[in-house]
Amino acid sequence: MSRIIALANQKGGVGKTTTAINLAASLAALEKKVLIVDADPQANATSGVGIDVKQVKTTIYDCLIDGVSPGGAVMPCSIDNLSVIPSNIDLVGAEIEMLERPEREKTLRKVLAGIAGEYDYVLIDCSPSLGLLTVNALTAADSVIIPVQCEYFALEGLGKLLNTIKIIQTNLNPALEIEGFLLTMYDSRLRLANQVVEEVTRHFQQMVFNTIIQRNVKLSEAPSYGQPAILYDAESRGTVNYLNLARELLERVEARQKNQ
Repeated sequence: MSRIIALANQKGGVGKTTTAINLAASLAALEKKVLIVDADPQANATSGVGIDVKQVKTTIYDCLIDGVSPGGAVMPCSIDNLSVIPSNIDLVGAEIEMLERPEREKTLRKVLAGIAGEYDYVLIDCSPSLGLLTVNALTAADSVIIPVQCEYFALEGLGKLLNTIKIIQTNLNPALEIEGFLLTMYDSRLRLANQVVEEVTRHFQQMVFNTIIQRNVKLSEAPSYGQPAILYDAESRGTVNYLNLARELLERVEARQKNQ
């Protein structure tokens, strides 16, 4: 059964796209069929898996606005089992163009309905805002992963995001679950980073992933080569972290399915 997971946090620079790319690549390496949906006009998830944004003909924008079949927008990546529906700067205009439409919050859900069943996991990389595109992603998703960086102001703005999730659960997508809070950019040498881990864990307890994503040069370098970390350096700490996260996610999902 397919599972659609949004990666959301309106705060920029928390590791959303890094997580979308590397969690997707790790799931693919664990023999799951995975689709990344790049719902961010910056298109970093698209370029981060090695696709030249300038060469892309059909994007998620065309699916949302012009009703193009999502199958026609899917592009294969350099890792087996991994594909992407790319984005580009055109997506900036999508929110305005969708405003007058009936059920505008459900546009992405309708787009993905025709294709999600072909994949084990669909990961939606959201833009760093709580605008209509992110609302669409949360309405289309089964669950949401919230990356939280281990830095000062980490919890700032989380209340707003959680409030948005609650509104979406009440009005648009009652089945939406919080898959978990993911601690990113962790540096064990910094007292502040350890304080953030303690604070987030105290606040959200079981909802926090046991896997913590550590600061890692290879993770930062890999996107400039258009590669997930697992291809750029399979031995790096970042690669190991994301493989561990993928395994933990699979365990969580399987445990939940058994209990249903």
